[in-house]
Amino acid sequence: MIKEIRLPEISENIETGDVIEVLVSVGDVIEEEQSIIELETDKAAFEVPSPVKGRVTEINVESGDKINVGQVILKVETDLETSAAPEKATPSEGEAVTVAVAASSAETPAKEKTVRGAGPDAAVESPKPAKGKVRAAPSARQKARELGVDINDVPPTGSGGRVSVKDVTKYAEMAATTAAPTSGPVRSATAAARSLPDFMKWGEVERRPMSNVRRITADSTGYAWVNVPKVTQYDRADITELEKFRKEYGEKVKDAGGKLAVTSILVKVIASALKAFPKFNASLDTEKNEIIYKKYCHIGVAVDTERGLLVPVIRDADKKNILQLSVELVQMAERARNKKITPENLAGGCFTISNLGGIGGTAFSPIVYWPQVAILGVSRAATGPVYI
Repeated sequence: MIKEIRLPEISENIETGDVIEVLVSVGDVIEEEQSIIELETDKAAFEVPSPVKGRVTEINVESGDKINVGQVILKVETDLETSAAPEKATPSEGEAVTVAVAASSAETPAKEKTVRGAGPDAAVESPKPAKGKVRAAPSARQKARELGVDINDVPPTGSGGRVSVKDVTKYAEMAATTAAPTSGPVRSATAAARSLPDFMKWGEVERRPMSNVRRITADSTGYAWVNVPKVTQYDRADITELEKFRKEYGEKVKDAGGKLAVTSILVKVIASALKAFPKFNASLDTEKNEIIYKKYCHIGVAVDTERGLLVPVIRDADKKNILQLSVELVQMAERARNKKITPENLAGGCFTISNLGGIGGTAFSPIVYWPQVAILGVSRAATGPVYI
């Protein structure tokens, strides 16, 4: 029996993705849950597994294709016996000591589907739709809100008269140079993009396209840097007793499939702190002049991957013990590095921990992960004399 394998619904916020690599070939015998393609969206890059086992008879996508949810990826003959595919290896995690950073945020995010709209591929601008009828990707509408732009005023250049993120950015840059500020929510001005010099005049260069993960990271951190006030509190903590605790219970956690690292303990500590200081578990809505206090506690942990920085979210951290958090943290980090993480795993964080203990250093100021209001930066632990 020939079965079509289609791109499943990834999450409620994702409808399209770019095929980075096709991981199987025609004639291959694949196992259920074996990865068949690597897909990149505006949220993350991950591998899509096969829901069935069988022999690949036809491949309907190739690297570089943009595909939609429900689109056929490949076809398989299911009337076969197959063997299991090998599993991936487990990564390790660094440790560190605390350095706190906190700042107020800009505004709450809109809950919309993120669809990667077409770029400005038409030579002539499409007719502008009527007020309220504009065609635009949700990502373009989000960008318009961030920049204080009326999406209905943006001339579309995308296929079918669709407004793209690039259209919104270009319109905002033009408006900033030709118009005075108007009344409404206070927003930071957007600096116009500057052209780079010709580096080839001074030597050999190489150009590589940015991945979606790095592009989105650059966009979100740039927005946070401009719009979120930066107030940094540095401090040192005596972790002598904490280290005794880790040595005493480390093997028990390891037997359960986790690692009793400083990060997993910090997740529990932060969850308790957010209960005591709810303003650090809030977001500022400047459009409605309201502060949104969250009644849940989801902690994001920054993970460095070969594709860029990802922030998996540990949900309901306040309701889990350190053993459970240690196991889940290892699993999340492994999924992020092995391209198994989904956009749903990266959404909804209340507070973020960035641990640079594996790199070293004594202190740093991480960028607040908007629309959160604070982030904890952790550096490497060290042994030294302290006067008491």
